[in-house]
Formats: sequence, structure tokens, C-alpha cells
Amino acid sequence: MDLSALKQQAAERAVDFVESGMVLGLGHGSTTLFALRWIAHLLQTGQLRDILGIPCSTHVEADAQKLGIPLTTLDEHPVIDLTIDGADELDPQLNLIKGGGGALLREKIVAQASRREIIVVDQTKLSPTLGIQWPVPVEVVPFGWRAQVAYLESLGARPILRLGDDGTSFTTDQGNLILDCHFGPIQDPAKLAEQMNGRAGIVEHGLFLGLATDAIIAKESGIYHLKNGESNDHD
Repeated sequence: MDLSALKQQAAERAVDFVESGMVLGLGHGSTTLFALRWIAHLLQTGQLRDILGIPCSTHVEADAQKLGIPLTTLDEHPVIDLTIDGADELDPQLNLIKGGGGALLREKIVAQASRREIIVVDQTKLSPTLGIQWPVPVEVVPFGWRAQVAYLESLGARPILRLGDDGTSFTTDQGNLILDCHFGPIQDPAKLAEQMNGRAGIVEHGLFLGLATDAIIAKESGIYHLKNGESNDHD
């Protein structure tokens, strides 16, 4: 079975936890698009009712509207029952690196407002230590952004300004820039997160620590459900 089919199975498994009447956080990325399509199917067939979605990006908002998923806002519903999202890297404690799609700020706001955060990944995203496979995206305000490069370098990063498909600076939905920061294996993610949290000009970063309650992992050997706090090594 190809990877895309496995990701679809995992996303549909995550949707099993969705119940009628829920407010849902709708994550950004190719894996969660499978979940959106399945939610839309269940709504159309009457197996789910009275669902309201809060999209994590303007792109996801457009996808949800095309699929006929009713939407709301975090201002109208400040507590989210369940969010389904993806990740770029996942460690055994269900800590994450996110932001490869550029929606990390909204994704973290939605995650922090969620009672349950289910992360859907395939086996290629598993890592014993964050930072081995993926840089940490850091969203910075355009004003004085090179000062943030220097600061991140002082923390041991090799920051690279993210570019769009047209070769110009990539900008987020909030009009900010992203620095993809190659730290290598991150031995103390909590300390690094604290150092970035305290820096003016850094809006948010892609270290999502202690936010995922569950992970649905697609492997060639099957679909696995892990819960935060359970001992696991991704096997």
C-alpha cells in the first residue's frame, strides 16, 4: 500500500473520534485534508450532524468551504472539542515540530484552545529526538528580522529565510516571515522554546510541546493510536 493510502486510513481513523455537535479545529496540510474530506462525507450522508469547524489557515478555510463543512470562529467558540492536525516530526513523548506549511501560529492557538489534539502522521515523521529530520520554523515580524537571525544563531541554529514559489519571501496569513532554523538534534526542547518565547520579534515557533493528546500513526504494518503519557517508542 502506498504512503498516501496509509495517510488516508490514519486520517479517517482520527475522524472516528468526532461526534455530532462538536466544534472542530481543522488542521493545515495534506494529511488533514483527508480528514476534511471524510468529515464532509459523513456530514453529507447524515452520519455526523451539527459540526462546526475552525480552520487553521485561509487555505484550509477555502478547502472546508468547498467541501461544505460549516465554519465558525474562535471568537464565537473559544473552546474547541477536538482538533485534527498533522506534524512534520513527532518524538516518543508526542512532542512535535510543526509549521512546514507556514500555519504554525494559528495551529498553536487552535491547539491550546482544544480539549483534545489528535495528530495524524505517517511513519516517515517519527523521530527519537526532535530536530533530526526537520528544522524548527520560527515566525518573525518583518521589522528587524535580521536581528532575530543573529539571536537564533546565538542559540545554535542555522536560520534560513523561507521563500515562496516565486522566489520572494514567504509570508504567513498574518503577514510575517518564517525562518527555518536547523538546530540538529534538540536535547532540551523546553529550554529552547522558553528562549524563543522570551524574544521580542519572534511571534511563534514550531515546537509544540505537551499539546498533542493523541497520535494516529500510519505504518506499513498498520494504523496505531498512541496517547500522551503512555510509554511508547513508536513500535
